[in-house]
Amino acid sequence: QELNLPVVGSQLVGLVPKKAMLDAAEFYIKKEKLFILEEEQKIRLVVNRLGLDSLSPFHPRERIIEYLVEAGEVDGGLVAKPLGAFVRAVGARSAAPGGGSVSAAAGALGAALGSMVGLMSYGKRQFEDLDPIMRKLIPPFHQAMEELVAMVDADSRAFSSYMEAMKLPKNTPEEQERRTAAMQQGLKTAVGVPYGLAEKVSGLWPALKELARHCNLACKSDVQVAAKMLEAAVFGAYFNVTINLKDIADDKFKRVMSQKVSGMLEEAKQGSAVVLALLDKRVA
Repeated sequence: QELNLPVVGSQLVGLVPKKAMLDAAEFYIKKEKLFILEEEQKIRLVVNRLGLDSLSPFHPRERIIEYLVEAGEVDGGLVAKPLGAFVRAVGARSAAPGGGSVSAAAGALGAALGSMVGLMSYGKRQFEDLDPIMRKLIPPFHQAMEELVAMVDADSRAFSSYMEAMKLPKNTPEEQERRTAAMQQGLKTAVGVPYGLAEKVSGLWPALKELARHCNLACKSDVQVAAKMLEAAVFGAYFNVTINLKDIADDKFKRVMSQKVSGMLEEAKQGSAVVLALLDKRVA
């Protein structure tokens, strides 16, 4: 810094945690006032700014710990499947994946559409005045998209944990008590995932309403679909929470969760209706 000389090349020895790369990316994004959302682009930014490939090729999939771990996993879960395979897995004679995973996928797609519309309304000369608004609106949709995608598998795993608890032995009073406790915990976990889905979508309605007010009108139908997909995701979450609550013995837990998820369902109905009404009022 004292000599005002740029870094033209550097080398990392061994493997590096992904967080270190992403933290470095955030430093450059803030310093250079960039707008980058995708993880791959952030990694590429760090490689470029630090000159990590100046002395020898830097292949992120071979040098970042988390990527190596992912590559070594035999089963990448539902979200690693092609769309057709996921749909066929839902349609198979199996309890999971079911409505919970489908609801999470619907929510992820709704958030993805919000992100897409924001990006289609950003960085274009005819919408230049919208850039500050879109820079604020796009990140919540992008983050929610990533988190909701993860819930597709989380819901399936939560149901599986309850099914495993049901298989525990029940020959003695101690075994019966242990099995009952495991089943109750499994049910609470099965409630927690769709509840978290509804909660995540609930935080998107203010941004979606703002997007409906300002977005590129060529994307009007995409915002309309986003609203209904997010609403459908909350409907699915509500039904999945409700069906699992009925077998939970903790009355206080049941009451609190039922009230909260019912409130988020009403919020989703109203939020979707407001978004559609805002779009109907806009003309090209």
